[in-house]
Amino acid sequence: MKNIQYEYSEAFARKMDEMDSLKGFRSKFYFPQVNGQQALYFCGNSLGLQPKTTEAYIKKELDNWARLAVDGHFYGEDAWYHVRKKSKPALAAIVGAHEHEVVAMNNLTSNLHFLMVSFYRPDQKRYKIITEAGAFPSDMYMLETQVKFHGLDPEKCIIELAPRAGEYTLRTEDILKAIEEHKENLALVMMAGLQYYTGQVFDMEKITQAAHEVGATAGFDLAHAAGNVPLKLHDWGVDFAAWCSYKYLNSGPGNISGIFVHERHAESPELPRFAGWWGHDEGERFRMEKGFKPMYGADGWQLANSNVIALAAHQASLDIFEEAGMERLREKSELLTGYLEFLIQEISGESGVLEIITPKNPFERGCQLSLLIHKGGKAVFDEFYKHGVVGDWRNPNVIRIAPTPLYNSFLDVYQFAKILEQSLQKFA
Repeated sequence: MKNIQYEYSEAFARKMDEMDSLKGFRSKFYFPQVNGQQALYFCGNSLGLQPKTTEAYIKKELDNWARLAVDGHFYGEDAWYHVRKKSKPALAAIVGAHEHEVVAMNNLTSNLHFLMVSFYRPDQKRYKIITEAGAFPSDMYMLETQVKFHGLDPEKCIIELAPRAGEYTLRTEDILKAIEEHKENLALVMMAGLQYYTGQVFDMEKITQAAHEVGATAGFDLAHAAGNVPLKLHDWGVDFAAWCSYKYLNSGPGNISGIFVHERHAESPELPRFAGWWGHDEGERFRMEKGFKPMYGADGWQLANSNVIALAAHQASLDIFEEAGMERLREKSELLTGYLEFLIQEISGESGVLEIITPKNPFERGCQLSLLIHKGGKAVFDEFYKHGVVGDWRNPNVIRIAPTPLYNSFLDVYQFAKILEQSLQKFA
């Protein structure tokens, strides 16, 4: 299906949906209502839709709690003491890792802070961090306060890479050049895997390789990448990563995060970390003795016992991902996002109202297209919403539209295009 010639017609969109091997997954999700009608939902990059199975998954654990109480930790199906293990196969497949390199725990920024304890260890020579300018605010705050925690000045330690004049996205060659320029003092490259504002996917493999060549470590915030784009964290040699589960992973607002730690670091139990008893050697945990002995792999970065209810909601979506498969999801995503791009260009033409700032190359983007609004500002976004389009507004002037392959259809994209066409006539 990759050599499809797109057409701006409802008949074409319906034909594409008929050929879609993933079309049945749409019925597995609840869609919100806008003005009494089912929304055209393109906001999975902010909050994924609720799987219809989520309630049953949560209720099962509530029932276990009611029937077993404390015994639920060791008895019954999916005993809570080991419950984290259930999500590992799906998470490993989604981020391209071994099962012992991933674990679901905590929340995203908390996890990044905990991982920085291990992987940002500045000294007199190496203390700089490279990141992208305009990173998600939570990442900026995390980096700033980590640097201050070590008694250092963020202005001198954090190198923010901005696109070239007149461009919206970073060139890989400029990132690699910056790594080389700061190689003597570089401690860490810590960036998004997919930039939330522009939708650009960074070349994590090349960035990691370049960081390692100069003696630095490499970590990524995969909030917008996990469940969206193909990842091979183990093969790329990434040192660490973290992600949330409430965007493309559809696990519910604010739900549990996940981490990746490359297995080479599992062989370094002396690596500094903030410890808790759930990261301690599982076989000795209930001896209640002093002296932390980390579990092997990412599990050794756990602190508190698993959030069972959160993991239940998480698993409802992960089971759907396992059934769909990342390869099929990616294939559809490229077609669906390509269709959205085609229609926007067909409609907007020389109107001057908007501009797509997300890379055109499918390998450099996921399912999100970021629309820079030149005329009308937020009024354009509000006009979309009046017609049932749920997208995402980001100051100062970007609308993010994300056709998610698990539950969005080609007809959704076509209907958005018709609304876009009406809106452009109003604001041109």
